[in-house]
Amino acid sequence: MNERFLHGGNVYAVNPAGKEWLDFSANINPLGLSEKVRGAIEKTIPQIIHYPDSSGQELKQAIADYYGLPQEEIVLGNGAAELFYVFFHAVRPARVLLPIPSFSEYERAALSAGVKIDYYPLSADHSFAVTIDSLLEALPGHDCVILGNPNNPTGKLLTMQEMTRLVEEAKKISTMVIVDESFLDFCRDEKTYTMQPFVSQLDNLLVIRSLTKFYAIPGLRLGFAAAASSMVRRLEENKDPWNVNLLAQKAGVAALQDYEYQQASKAFIAREKNELADSLADLPGIAVFFPSVNFILLRLDESLPTSGQVCEKMRQRGILLRDCVNYPGLDGHYLRVAVRSPEDNRKMVVSLGECIGT
Repeated sequence: MNERFLHGGNVYAVNPAGKEWLDFSANINPLGLSEKVRGAIEKTIPQIIHYPDSSGQELKQAIADYYGLPQEEIVLGNGAAELFYVFFHAVRPARVLLPIPSFSEYERAALSAGVKIDYYPLSADHSFAVTIDSLLEALPGHDCVILGNPNNPTGKLLTMQEMTRLVEEAKKISTMVIVDESFLDFCRDEKTYTMQPFVSQLDNLLVIRSLTKFYAIPGLRLGFAAAASSMVRRLEENKDPWNVNLLAQKAGVAALQDYEYQQASKAFIAREKNELADSLADLPGIAVFFPSVNFILLRLDESLPTSGQVCEKMRQRGILLRDCVNYPGLDGHYLRVAVRSPEDNRKMVVSLGECIGT
């Protein structure tokens, strides 16, 4: 793969330390697979001799019940990332506005459909925050704009009120707004931020969610999009009818019904993200961007080794970090780390301190 679009989570490479990787490069729920999801997967294995339900009826109903959405406003994806590709190949906007830094698959999906891309650089001096007034000034001439909420890798959040204003103003100039809420389940107060309730009334809005990160099933690939029913029909017509496998469908249903796991996960992340951020901030030469969910963006002082050098040193110790040098808008001084268990977090912080020479 082009290094421009490399991701974290490469746990399949040989570990120089000769043991299992300690992976801080992929932002997966540190509580791991819930027992209810594990049980659903094991129970479903004998059924994989059959094709999955192409309509995903049971899973769509579980999503509708959990998020309060009508089924006709839901389209299932083989992970959230697939839905960006489906959108761009179905709709084929001429030009997209892309705030950066942001998740690289936005750009890769647009390029795969021949869409022209204009960057909207966010400023490190303002913690990479999006200013709606400024973004609206840049919007004319673009058929589409994509925003992560929270943004990956910065973790910045826009409120529901800010997002609603953006979508309403964008509608006046026929601009589609895609909101990627893949990490929003980690927020205890996600209802303050989600745009899902507005897809019925704002037909220029597409909200994409991942179920793999919060429920720790990235190997199964599962996500969905919420949009006006007319857009959902368009997306359905342009995707593989069996894009979500049977194990993923059953795992998704079980996950969405596991209230105890959901509450435990939100409480764990709310506590541990702040503990980890404080520990990292104590390391000389490291600036911490305050986390909103289960990952933290760091900036290394120019007096320290580069992000690539630090990642390689940590790799030799069996620890994976996300080098952010290939994010447009960032350079070789940025790292992203996931929130893991307290023990893992302490080990990573100690090793990072040693690798940067403190």
